[in-house]
Formats: sequence, C-alpha cells, structure tokens
Amino acid sequence: MTIAQHEEKNIKKSLTSLPIGGEDPNKFDYKEVWYPVFFVNDLHKDKPSRFTLLDEDLVIWWDKKDQQWRVFQDMCPHRLAPLSTGRIDEDGLLECPYHGWTFSGKGDCQSIPQQPEGENRHKSPRACVKSYPSAIAHDMLFVYAGKKENAFLTPMPITQPLIENVEKWTILKTFRDIPYDALTLLENVLDSSHVSYTHHGTVGNRSNAAPVELEVKTADRQGFTGFWAEGPRKGKLGSQSTTFIAPNLMWHDLTSKQLGRTMTVVYVTPISKGKCRVFALFPFQFASKIPQFFIKLTPQWYSHLNQNTILEDDQIFLHYQERYLEKLGGSRKFNQAFYLPTKSDLFVSELRKWVVNYNAYLFPEQEFPETPNHDQLIERYYSHTEQCSSCSGALKNIKTIRFSALIITGIVWSLIPLIFFYVEKLPNFIFPLVSIISVINFSLYLYLGKLEKRFYQGEKIPSRNRKS
Repeated sequence: MTIAQHEEKNIKKSLTSLPIGGEDPNKFDYKEVWYPVFFVNDLHKDKPSRFTLLDEDLVIWWDKKDQQWRVFQDMCPHRLAPLSTGRIDEDGLLECPYHGWTFSGKGDCQSIPQQPEGENRHKSPRACVKSYPSAIAHDMLFVYAGKKENAFLTPMPITQPLIENVEKWTILKTFRDIPYDALTLLENVLDSSHVSYTHHGTVGNRSNAAPVELEVKTADRQGFTGFWAEGPRKGKLGSQSTTFIAPNLMWHDLTSKQLGRTMTVVYVTPISKGKCRVFALFPFQFASKIPQFFIKLTPQWYSHLNQNTILEDDQIFLHYQERYLEKLGGSRKFNQAFYLPTKSDLFVSELRKWVVNYNAYLFPEQEFPETPNHDQLIERYYSHTEQCSSCSGALKNIKTIRFSALIITGIVWSLIPLIFFYVEKLPNFIFPLVSIISVINFSLYLYLGKLEKRFYQGEKIPSRNRKS
C-alpha cells in the first residue's frame, strides 16, 4: 500500500484519525505506531524475510496473488516453527518448513497435508497465522504493531518535505541494526553538538566546535520542533530546524548558499531491549548539478561502506552509555545522571522529558542483554551486508573478481616455463609484460581483499583517535 492509498483509506473510514501512540493522553503506547522494517528493494519476492519488531518475530513475504507484501507473526500455529525458514510454494502460498502447512496472504490456512481427505480442519481459526497491517512510504515497508482496527486510522510517520517537490530531491539511503536502544539512537542524532568531536575525520572537524544555542519551538505528546539559529560549522551553512515525530522519526533541515537544501532524516525501529534498526535518509536539493551528478554516479554499496564507518564512530561508547544511564535510574533520573549545563543539550533534555511526561518507557521491565565483545559491536555482515541487496551483490562480485585475478596470475606464471621450453626465442618485451600483468593482478587481489573485509567488519580505531 502506498502513502496515497493509506491516506485514502483513512478518509474513507473516518474524518478523524487516532493519535500516534494510542488514545491515552498520559501514556505513549509503542504498539500503536507504524514502523519501517525494510527498504523494499532489499526484500526478495521469491523467499520470505525475517525481522523482529518490539520483541515480536515477524515474517515478511510477497503475496503474488494480491501483489503486495504481507507481514505475519513468524510462528506456524501447528508446532510453532518459524515460517521465515520456509518457502513460497508454486501456488504463491507461504509454506511452513516443518510439515508443509500453507497460508494465504490473509493468514488463512489453505492446506494441511496430514489431514484426511474431506476434512476441513484447516478452516479452524486456530489454523490461522496472525497478520499485521503493512504499507509503503519513502521506499520502505512499514508495519503496524498494534490493533488492526487502529492501523489505517493512525497517521504514518511521514517526512513531509520529501513528498513535496519529489523530483527535486536526490536521496542517499542506508540502514543498519544497531547494538543499543532506539531512544539512545534518537538522542544521539538529535544532538548536533557531538558531530565536531565524535565524527572528526569523517563528517566532522574539531575546529568547528562552538556554542550551540538551541531552542524548542513546540512540544507535546506527538513530539517537538526546534531551531538552531546559527547552525553547523559556526554559522557557515545557515540556520537548522529540527523535527521529532514520536516515537521513531526525526530530521534536521537546513538551506545554505554553498550546498542548497540538505536534510538528515532518521527512522528508528525498536527490535528488542538494547537493539534497534536505523533507517537513514540523506536528501539533497543541490545549488549546483555537479555534486548531484557525482552522487548518482557513486554505487550505493560504496556509499553504505562509508556510512557504516560514520555510524561506528559512536557505536561503541553509546552501547555503554545507555547501560550507565540505566544503572543511574534511566530517563526518570536523566537530570541527575547527566550534567547538562548548556543549551546544546536542549533537544536531549526534551526527548527525555517526553519519555517521562508520557510514560514512554521502552521495554521497561526488561534488562539489557550481555555486552558483546568489541569485534561483535562493530560487525557489519549480519547487521547490514547480508540484508542489503546492493552490498551483498557487490560482495559476491568482489569475491568473484578477486578469485579470478588470483587464477589469472597463477595461469600466467605457470605458462612461462612451457613457453620457454617450446619457443626458442621470445621477444624482449614478453617477460616485462608478464611481470606487469602479474603485479597489477596481484595488487588488485590485495586491494579487493581489504575492500572485502569492510563488508564484514568496521574499523577498530575511529578516525578521531588516529594519529595525524
């Protein structure tokens, strides 16, 4: 379902809509929210995909009969096997891998191979799979986690500027599973003052550090808006506005003479305690067509490698930071745990106040899982590469080219003795030519080996800590 179809369904059902997060004015319900779970281009129509949303395992699959993505609870009603390990059969039905039960796009059981002929036990409500409403916006598949009847009465978290003058935007996109909570990630991205130091050497520079005089313009249960009059890089890029739409969307928006209009848009989907999936969109309306040309020319997988490096700049210390905050009382006592003497932390305070004021505690009864080792905290393969169509495809190609380069080098050198044996006199340029080809091939092999590692693992030492 597209944004337009979603809005049309809203209008037809009711002239009013439900607030995001449920109707209780004193409590924000994380279930009554639309969450992005995948970029549509990363889903496969020929096999199911798996995702965990708010500690609930889901299976996502393409219903070719109705031509739309379906989202079910990842649990067969028969013996509770995960349906994501099954397949989409020849009739376009989702098939359980354990005993072959099949399900339609609406979750109804279509067949039980083990039932005697003439019986209709597959029609029992107990044979159905729980399904979730889904819709598509910004090229992402969204899932509604709460009551079905509320889904299409609840607004989707849309980045409004991106659906205005769509053709003018050039957008870089990425995603990654992050080893800390959704609220911690939102707090981090809302904090513009950290960029100069944390991301020094990637997208920041310590020399740009300066007072950050933030102001909150509006604030309520549905989020807040803010403004930074001077803006980044000591005012060189112009003023920046910030929007937080509770509980999972925020964006920064600025317009400058040098760059045109640029945005940082972040959607955060809670997976489980201490884990979330971030969807980052970087929209540009350039003042010049030259940067737009180069961005479109850059392969998506190459952009993802660089964006992963930026995410890893603060991935380690944020994992520990949220655990320290939890020990000191969490959001309820953030003012005692944090020392926030300047306006640069105003948006951080506003987010934590939102949590407290609307009882919006995420996984309040659970404890954080055990901290993984350093290498696991910056692994890239399972948290991104495996699930990204661009990066997984590039990795496969790089492995093929690398293997081919090694084979060609081996063949060339193995043929030299034979050539000398059967040919009495060789031209003088043959040996240097063979040497050059071998050096190029072997250099390519080594370079691609370093590139291949970047799909699996982040850099242990962030740019800010390297000796210049």
